[in-house]
Amino acid sequence: MAYNGIWGYHPLVVSLANTGEPLYIVNRSGNRPSEEGAPEYFARAIVFCRRAGWSDILLRGDTAFSQTAFFDRWDDENVRFVFGYDASAPMIARATGDEASEYRELIRKADALFEPGATRATQPRVKEQIVSKREYRNLRLEREELAEFEHRPNKAGRSYRFVVLRKTIVEERGQRCLGQSYRYFFYVTNDWKMTCEQVVRESNDRCNQENLLSQLKTGVRALRAPLNTLESNWAYMVIASLAWSLKAWFALLLPTTPRWSERHDAERERALHMGFRSFVQRFILIPAQILHTGRTLIYRLLAWRPELPILFRFLAAL
Repeated sequence: MAYNGIWGYHPLVVSLANTGEPLYIVNRSGNRPSEEGAPEYFARAIVFCRRAGWSDILLRGDTAFSQTAFFDRWDDENVRFVFGYDASAPMIARATGDEASEYRELIRKADALFEPGATRATQPRVKEQIVSKREYRNLRLEREELAEFEHRPNKAGRSYRFVVLRKTIVEERGQRCLGQSYRYFFYVTNDWKMTCEQVVRESNDRCNQENLLSQLKTGVRALRAPLNTLESNWAYMVIASLAWSLKAWFALLLPTTPRWSERHDAERERALHMGFRSFVQRFILIPAQILHTGRTLIYRLLAWRPELPILFRFLAAL
């Protein structure tokens, strides 16, 4: 039984961030913690990626996957990692003490594109206006600041770099300001070259895994449980997830020509990040007639779509 009181499974998905391909899917009982078995499949993924030719490997995950007992092993293997870390009372004390570096403002990537002092044009905040008008309690993000310090976790043999993100939250009720508070978010990494902003960005980028899980659930329907045992449903998940991998391989096999490299690269990225249902509608469910004339087999497409040139380039690559 899962934490929300329903019967089901709790699969573990280890994916390749570059292309969104699921490397490993492990079916588990619904009451298992999210990080259970992750180090073993991290080790398999590291060996698999190095056998494929990658030399720089970065592990990412949320706070549940920051298992400090394995930090030294990954560091010895020259594997970088960026994980979230629990905002416990001792960690908050470190972040507010003298050991942390001086806080500086975090400028998000989207805001960095504008001139200093300029802000992005935003849509009217209708919900916030209603909350203020009806004098509900409102928590508003005022600013974000970054700092860093070194810390050795209890199960690790050496110190690692911790980046702390401090968010200033202003509490309002109507037109009145009731005060402000701080919320702390911690990130641990063994990469000493990245800036604090890059560490936070890498950790936030791992949230794209949620999009992959959504596609595996609703698009490919791989994370369903139509069978009666854990092992049989595990096999079903692995087999059905291959459809998503085939979509990724379709995009990666698209050839590019030097003259149209910019457009072809954009089409490859579009196909790579396309939702599975859109991919099926645009590249698979194409009405056609199959004609036998002599010793020739002719496929006559009965509908034109903007994606047909991409499909023809893929057929040429095959």
